[in-house]
Amino acid sequence: MLGYRPMKSTRCAMACVAVACVIWILAGFGVSSAQAPPAYRVDPFWPKPLPHKWIMQQVPTLAVGPDDHVWVLNRSRQIRPDENGASTTPPRTDCCIAGPSVLEFDPAGNLIQGWGGPGYVPNWPGEQTINIDRESNVWISGTGRGETILKFSRAGKLLKDFGHVPPPIPRGQTPPPLVENNQQTDALISGVAGFDFDEDARELYIADTEFINKRILVFDMDTGAFKRGWGGKGVPLAEIPNERVAPYDTSGPPPDIKEFNVLHCIHLSNDGRVYVCDRGNDRVQVFTKQGTFVTQFWIHPSTPARGTECGGPGSDKYGPCGTVFNLAFSPAPRQDFVFVADGANDKVWIVNRTSGMVAGSIGDNGRMAGMFHFIDGIASDSKGNIYTGEVETGKRVQKFVPVRK
Repeated sequence: MLGYRPMKSTRCAMACVAVACVIWILAGFGVSSAQAPPAYRVDPFWPKPLPHKWIMQQVPTLAVGPDDHVWVLNRSRQIRPDENGASTTPPRTDCCIAGPSVLEFDPAGNLIQGWGGPGYVPNWPGEQTINIDRESNVWISGTGRGETILKFSRAGKLLKDFGHVPPPIPRGQTPPPLVENNQQTDALISGVAGFDFDEDARELYIADTEFINKRILVFDMDTGAFKRGWGGKGVPLAEIPNERVAPYDTSGPPPDIKEFNVLHCIHLSNDGRVYVCDRGNDRVQVFTKQGTFVTQFWIHPSTPARGTECGGPGSDKYGPCGTVFNLAFSPAPRQDFVFVADGANDKVWIVNRTSGMVAGSIGDNGRMAGMFHFIDGIASDSKGNIYTGEVETGKRVQKFVPVRK
């Protein structure tokens, strides 16, 4: 079995105080030297401080554009009273003010621009996923009721509302309970958990809502027309049951079931495979673009993935459940490794993309440079750098630089 050896926290603390905490990822036995995972060190000075007394809040996702600029989705509404003293009239404290919801950084960590947030345009979503197309347009989704995907220019001009929302609730009426319907394709019942593009085919892949439906949907990227969809292990939409997945005994690993549960991301690899974050089952499922099931692999399956003990940001329960919050690939063209952001164990797992075996990890639960508290987002650039985002009270992004590729 492949393993990892994290740096002890005391040694990491000493290194961070000096210059940068070096996180060495060691290949476990069974991995050839040609397939040995890369090693990384954290850059504790990335990004540079924000201007205008802005402060960063929860970062559920981030994305890298074609120019290697890093786009951060910032949940500005999560600012606490003890953080926004400079926003009062008169200012109660010297700092701070909630930064905009979209922040663009260059590779050196300089803030290029910031825009967006509640009220910026009609139907601004509760921030969940950001993605950048090859023209550097910015796409944003939310997972709230009736939320969808908005497309902006790089400068923040609204270009398109993807739509596909349920009929509005008449004013004064109590919204009916959400009902799961995996066969409905003209509306996204409760937002978008994650999405990605196939720009050559002009197709938009959507991992449907986190906690309602259990399916992947593919739409025309320009017209919004529905094209195809599937459920866990590639089952047709018609065969997906419209009830919640049953709980399981958390003293053992999640069962190998067909259904997705708590979808959290979707990404397309260079070789045309579709990788789906099935957080509620501690696994990644892989498909062809047509929805044919290819393979699956589990990430630390002894971690509870769902059930009554699961908490979330601000919860008084044990904490978040599930290990597959998001993922990114190592550099093109081969993309030998998958980097999986695990918000329950607060690690980035390095997975061999061919075997599906864990070859190492980065980080652990903590607040020092190179550690994580509720990691949620992850992205990589063309140079092999990894960028991570943290929610709950982590509220930051970090950059990890390869020291061995």
